[in-house]
Amino acid sequence: MNFVLPNATLPTADIPHYSPLGNECALFETAWVRQLPLLLKGPTGCGKTRFVSHMAARLGLPLSTVSCHDDLAAADLTGRYLLKGGDTIWVDGPLTRAVREGGICYLDEIVEARKDVAVVLHPLTDDRRMLPLERTGEMLEAPSGFMLVVSYNPGYQNLLKSLKPSTRQRFVAIEFDFLPKAQEIAVVSAESGLAEAQVARLVDLAARLRVLKGHDLEEGVSTRLLVYCASLIDAGMPAKQAVRAAMIEPLTDEPDVRAALLEVADSLIA
Repeated sequence: MNFVLPNATLPTADIPHYSPLGNECALFETAWVRQLPLLLKGPTGCGKTRFVSHMAARLGLPLSTVSCHDDLAAADLTGRYLLKGGDTIWVDGPLTRAVREGGICYLDEIVEARKDVAVVLHPLTDDRRMLPLERTGEMLEAPSGFMLVVSYNPGYQNLLKSLKPSTRQRFVAIEFDFLPKAQEIAVVSAESGLAEAQVARLVDLAARLRVLKGHDLEEGVSTRLLVYCASLIDAGMPAKQAVRAAMIEPLTDEPDVRAALLEVADSLIA
């Protein structure tokens, strides 16, 4: 069977900026062409969501993004009957719409969703590529232009919230991490407008704080937070104030830990 890529001639300015870490762009395109579901795993704020937005625009595909949470049930993805004007009508959820119309459905932090979500995804992530809608009696076959992408942060997994092997092994997987120093400096500078020389100090600080992940901190400083911090500095805020607001306070509520982090920051940021 031959597949043809969709129109990917969007102007460069219309494609969200993304700096590749490896061959993930080529792998994404191949997975789309071969109708394979894709799993992205990596720490918070390392660029997973931006990557999906970049690839959807690059391939000219519509994108539906769902941020998963503790109360997200299968019905929130597939749809439900609602009362409208005295009538009961069926309203498709974002997953069902994507299956009917084609495009990418991206489920961010899939492990946060309720367990019944995995049951709905399983027939979509094997050779059947089917979405059963028990409430309407429909059995939808995903078109060739449909792609399911999910993501999660392995660092947050525990015995109560984990992606079962039976689910993980239904996906092609890409592991993400923070960019090498020079590349991260370039990305943060481009996103914030702050000069690379000033960004370099922030990236050095982030590297120091990331070492504390799993000890005093649940998570290290994300690239997203670096962009926020650099944006504040570029807008005229003093560097130490920006670092505290964007790189220290979001990481911890513990006074002792916060004081230790601020001490590290003071040693690197003038």
